Amino acid sequence: MRLLDLFCGAGGAATGYRRVGFDVTGVDVAAQPRYPFGFHRADALDVLADPTFLAGFDVIHASPPCQDYSVTASLHTSGHPRLIEPTRARLLSAGVPYVMENVVGAPLFNPVRLCGSSFGLGVRRHRLFELSWPLLFVPPCAHYLQPEPIDVTGTGGPAGRLPGQGGGIHRKPRNLTHARAVMGIDWMNRRELSQAIPPAYTEFIGTQLLDHLTTTSAAEAAA
Repeated sequence: MRLLDLFCGAGGAATGYRRVGFDVTGVDVAAQPRYPFGFHRADALDVLADPTFLAGFDVIHASPPCQDYSVTASLHTSGHPRLIEPTRARLLSAGVPYVMENVVGAPLFNPVRLCGSSFGLGVRRHRLFELSWPLLFVPPCAHYLQPEPIDVTGTGGPAGRLPGQGGGIHRKPRNLTHARAVMGIDWMNRRELSQAIPPAYTEFIGTQLLDHLTTTSAAEAAA
């Protein structure tokens, strides 16, 4: 199964899908030298409007810019585009199953929320996923397993402790190696890690997605 990874960044989401067997191709408007799979530098919305490019992809994942939907949006000095609505419109027109990801507070339709604590990670990093097909099971947060979750936002800072949401405390990683370990990612720099989706999230989604695609294909063949 071929998966198109839009607004791909450095490949956190892509790696989760690849682990369960998807052939992944990434698209981003910025160069991504550490993206681990096939990559095209292009505008994601332009790609979604190009039926020739989309031909042959079985599913699309999209992670539009999140900064303007974040609880920290007021801290940004420059505006960021709000692309969820136009992305959704073009995903629906593409006619294949899709996953759209963003931060808590983003205007996604009936999203599921995933947390790093559900997958044994050292970060919480709550993220929302809008799906064009239903997940059969969504793991709840397990914050009790993370009395001291690590905060991998930003690009560094002291290792001091900061008040956190949802109980417990947040701490900055000791160094790049520590930041990579708590995210389950071993190839990104600090800036890339601050924006990344832990691969465990899309590995979980991708497992159910692959089952959905396989079942759908079998039903169509039988008909």
